[in-house]
Amino acid sequence: DGGAVRRRRRFFTVIAMEIPPELIRAIERNVFRKASQPVQVLIDEIMARHGQAVQGLLYYGSCLRSGDDLDGLVDLYLLVDSYRNTYSDRVPALLNALLPPNVFYLEREFEGQTVRTKYAVLSLADFQKGTSTGWFHSYLWGRFAQPTAILYHRNEAVARLMVKGLAQSVLTFSRRTLPRIPAEFSARELWGRGLELSYGAELRTERPEKGAHLFDATPAYYAEVTRLAMNTGSFPVAALAGTDPPQYRARISSGARRASRLTWALRSWQGKLLSVLRLVKGLTTFENGIDYILWKIKRHSGVSVEVEPRLRRHPLLGMWVVAWR
Repeated sequence: DGGAVRRRRRFFTVIAMEIPPELIRAIERNVFRKASQPVQVLIDEIMARHGQAVQGLLYYGSCLRSGDDLDGLVDLYLLVDSYRNTYSDRVPALLNALLPPNVFYLEREFEGQTVRTKYAVLSLADFQKGTSTGWFHSYLWGRFAQPTAILYHRNEAVARLMVKGLAQSVLTFSRRTLPRIPAEFSARELWGRGLELSYGAELRTERPEKGAHLFDATPAYYAEVTRLAMNTGSFPVAALAGTDPPQYRARISSGARRASRLTWALRSWQGKLLSVLRLVKGLTTFENGIDYILWKIKRHSGVSVEVEPRLRRHPLLGMWVVAWR
C-alpha cells in the first residue's frame, strides 16, 4: 500500500545517508561495465524471458574475477520491479517472494563454444533490504560487498539504488566482521575472516582459505573500500600511522565480541536451513538441472557421468541419482 511504500522509502533514505560519499564514488568508478559478447548472448535471452520487469543486472563471482566468461559459470543477479510482473505463472512468483531468490540455469552457444549462466531473480526492494544493516543473514551483503559489475540498469535512478546497495553491503560486511577479528588488523585479515564466516553460513564447499584468495584477486579494491568504510559503524576504528600495508585498531568490548560469536552461530544454522530450502525450491525452477550437474562434475573431477533417458524424463529423481553417482 502507499503507506508501506512511503515507510520503506524513508527507511532506505536514512540508510543511504549513512554511506560515505567517497565510498559511493569509489564504487561508481569501477562498477559500470559493458557485457562481453558471450555474456550479452545470455543477457539477450534473459531480457526476452522477463521483459519489462527487469530493472538491473549484476555480475559477480569467479568469471568476473578471471575475465574468462567461457571457462566457468557466469553468476548474474537479475533485479526486477516485482515478482508478479516477472512471471506469467503465480507459483514461481510466490516462491520467489517467500524465499528469494529464484535461481535458473541457462546455456547458449557462442561461436562454437557454450556459455553458461546461473542467474538469480531478486526484486529491487529485496536487494535494498538484503544489503542493509537491518538484514541479519549474510546471503546478499556477503556477496555484494565483493567486486561486482553492473551490466544493465533501466535508468539513472535504478543505477543509484544499485550502487548504494553495493556500498551498503561493504558497510554491513565490515560492521558484522569487526568483532570477529583481532583488535589490530589489516584489510586482508578483515576480508579473509569475513568471507570465511559468510561462506560458512551457507552450504558451500569452499575451504577456509578461500577468503584470503578472493582478497588477493583484487587487493586494491578491498584496501580502498576498507579505508572508506572505517569509522562509519558502531565501533571506533583508527588507522595506525606508518604501517604498510595499512593496519587498523578497533575498540570493541568483550560483550560485543561474545554477542557477535552468537549471532554468527545463528547465521550459520539459519543459512544452512535456508540453503536446503532453496535447493528443494530450485528443483522446481532449475531448468536443465541434470545437464548443469553433469557439467559441474566433469569440470571439478574430470569424470563423465552418463544419464539414461528415463532419468531425464524425471528430473526430480534424476538430479539426486546423478549427484549420488
